[in-house]
This record gives sequence, structure tokens and C-alpha cells, in this order.
Amino acid sequence: MLELFLDTLTDAAKMLPFLFLACLLVELAEHRRGERLQRLLSGESRVGFLVGALLGALPQCGFSAMAANLYAGRVITLGTLLSVFLATSDEAFLVLLANPSAIGALAALVAFKILLGAASGFAIDFLLRRRLIRVGMVAEQEQIHCPCKHDEGAEHPTLATLRHTLEVTAYVVLFSFLIHLVMEQHGGAVLTDWLAATRLLQPVLAAAIGLIPNCAASVLLAQLYLSGVISFASLAAGLASAAGIGLLVLFRENRPFSKNLAITGILFVISAAAGIGLTVLEQIF
Repeated sequence: MLELFLDTLTDAAKMLPFLFLACLLVELAEHRRGERLQRLLSGESRVGFLVGALLGALPQCGFSAMAANLYAGRVITLGTLLSVFLATSDEAFLVLLANPSAIGALAALVAFKILLGAASGFAIDFLLRRRLIRVGMVAEQEQIHCPCKHDEGAEHPTLATLRHTLEVTAYVVLFSFLIHLVMEQHGGAVLTDWLAATRLLQPVLAAAIGLIPNCAASVLLAQLYLSGVISFASLAAGLASAAGIGLLVLFRENRPFSKNLAITGILFVISAAAGIGLTVLEQIF
């Protein structure tokens, strides 16, 4: 077991420089986003769902929290909210970016999540026929900070990057070790055969994992994919439903409670269905 743990540490050490660089770029972007991004999501245009999908794809989880807060104030539509949730990229983006062999999969994943978020947001707004409320409520909304410590102005970007890198690395080491331990104890061939037999159910389970409002869930999904345990389709389904802290903010700020449950259900169904669709396409092609 000690040898297995040392191998896990070695793998994590190899990705550390790439992870630090990715986190540094994210921190620098976070210090410059300001309130302009809130206005882009508000009712100043009829393409909020597209703006939401593009902003949500940026590698952090603060936008999902901001979108939930704005939706609770009826500043953005349900379609825009879900476009942000579906496109949200957090620590999984960094984990994949830190692995050069996964760059192609990462590019495909981001493109898929943007298209899924924009298309779903447009469809929902079109079906509900709701107008955006343009009453200047953005300035009145309480600013919600991401729990992943992307704090604006409170800490030097380099120090924030170092802390963020260590936090993500800790998640990676933990889940990599657990995954490798399971593979070692129970046999990789047996697990692979079982997953192959239940391939269509993988995206459903992954989408359920993604609903866990914590960055650790997306890190787990990324590590499962990198370890070859789940398919790209399952990774896409899990990360599509992974809205991070956004769901927590939604349940805290928005009423009624039943509506939040319905929104969560819609998020899950869209993500799982998209993952199943990708699985079918993978089997065909």
C-alpha cells in the first residue's frame, strides 16, 4: 500500500507545474472580472443564455453562484441560469488541463458543455416565453464568493494560486489513491468488464455525482476519466450537472423550495440524457 501511495504522489508531482500555471491564469482572470460580468448576464439583451454558457465555461465556480443569486432576484431567466449551470467548469477543468494527454478531451468537453448550455437555455426560455426583468437589480444583489477561495483583492494572486493549487492537488492525491486502491484490490479487468456491461447507466450515475455541491465531486469525475474507469460521455454528463456552489446558493436564496427541486431535476435530466446520447454515438462511431 505504501508503494501505491508513493506512485500516486509521483503522478501528482508530475502534474503540479501545469496545475499551478492553470490556477494562476484563473486567479488573474478572477481579479479582473468585476461587476461587468453581472451586467452581461442581466436583462440587457435577448441572448443571456448564450452569454451564460460562455461565462459558465470559464474555469471557476463563482459564476454559478452569481447566476443563482441573480435568478433569485429575477434578474435573469431560468434558461440563462441553467445555461450557466450546464456550462460551469471548475476544478475538473484544471485537473484535465494539467494532464497534457487530456487536452484534446478537455477541448471537446468545453465545446460540448457550451453547446449544451446554450441550446438548453434557449429551449427553456423559448418554451416558457418569459421576458427578462430589467429593473437594475444587479447592484442590489449580495455578492457571493466561491468557496474555492477565488477572492478578489483579499490576497495576492500568487499566494491565492499556491493555496488553490495545493487544495486541488490534495483532492487529486486522495481520489487517485482510492481509485488505484480499488483497482489493485478488486482487479482492473473485473471493474472494466462491469462498467462496460452497464455503459448506458454510467452517465446517469455520473450526473448524480455531479449534483454534489462541492468541487471535490468534479475532481473525482476527472480522476475516474483519467484512470479509464468512466467514458468521455459519462465525464460530460457528470460535469454538465456539476454546478458547484450554485445549487447551494439557489436553495438558500430562491423560493419556493419546490421550484429549486424542479430546477435540480431539470439539470439532472438534461445532463444524464446528453451523456446517454453521447454514449450511443460512441457505440455507433
